Amino acid sequence: MKKLGTLMAAILILCGGLYAYAKHLEKAQGFSGNNTITLYNWGDYIDPSLIKKFEKETNYKISYETFDSNEAMFTKIKQGGTAYDLTIPSEYMIQKMIKEKMLVPLDKSKIKGLNHIDPRFMDLAFDQKNTYSIPYFWGTLGIIYNDKYIKASDMQHWNDLWRPELKNNLMLIDGAREVMGLSLNSLGYSLNSKNQTELDKAAAKLSTLTPNVKAIVADEIKMYMIQEESAAAVTFSGEASEMLDNNEHLHYVIPSEGSNLWFDNFVIPKTAKNKEGAYAFINFMLEPKNAAQNAEYIGYSTPNKDAMKYLPKEIANDKQFYPSDETMSHLEVYQDLGADYLAIYNDLFLEFKMYRR
Repeated sequence: MKKLGTLMAAILILCGGLYAYAKHLEKAQGFSGNNTITLYNWGDYIDPSLIKKFEKETNYKISYETFDSNEAMFTKIKQGGTAYDLTIPSEYMIQKMIKEKMLVPLDKSKIKGLNHIDPRFMDLAFDQKNTYSIPYFWGTLGIIYNDKYIKASDMQHWNDLWRPELKNNLMLIDGAREVMGLSLNSLGYSLNSKNQTELDKAAAKLSTLTPNVKAIVADEIKMYMIQEESAAAVTFSGEASEMLDNNEHLHYVIPSEGSNLWFDNFVIPKTAKNKEGAYAFINFMLEPKNAAQNAEYIGYSTPNKDAMKYLPKEIANDKQFYPSDETMSHLEVYQDLGADYLAIYNDLFLEFKMYRR
């Protein structure tokens, strides 16, 4: 027994030594619990050089993880396991996370640079007074078309997607809210409609679009449109920006009758372990020069009004991505529909996808 006790003691000492050495390595590499910020973001949604710059300027290190949908992000944070210090959901998901009491109310005394944010993008319905979130990027949903196959005058409205000359030559983003929304808007209805008659009419109209739909895809739209695999597509403004950079025949249009105005905002989950680090990173990204660099790299629109002077003029003055107040007045932000109506949207969209096959 004495030998066994001695052996156990030796094992415990060895384990303790290994643990201490592991923690030493973490600190040596800059990844101690006190100075690591765990950031949960969309894929390819920040200029990597800004992360390096932040780490160089501060005593913090970024542990970076990505998600591909708001729903995936919500589920992972809800389940726990990883203590994310900062994440960037979209507006309707922020609304849902607030209802679920998953977010930390922000201490505005620790945030420097809110004055740089355009007032148009503050105090919105999904987070009044910005109690829980700070704008990161914004954009629109619209139509991208190739002028080799379509005249500009023929592609200005959602109803133009139904043109017979677009037969088997249209790509749609794979999203229930987006596709149902464009059909609702084409009928003069809100893209947040909870009127079953309106939803049924939108679904019926979508069924007549099927001859034109070549594919319903996600990120692949960028490659397909750049390579001129399709004459037109429905996509987000940031994705469109990258396409336009790679093909001079592509153009982006926001239908004047209405479309989606979306926001992705910083939030701090209640599970966060490094709130001070989260505030430090928010402040860093609010600096106009950093916001401008990020916007130029990503291609989405910055809510930082003071960053505009650091952007190239061809970007800052581009009405496709920084539309006029008149255009903005016709745009709607997605609202949290609740589980029942979200299921209805998803079911109607699934029926549309199955019907077109």
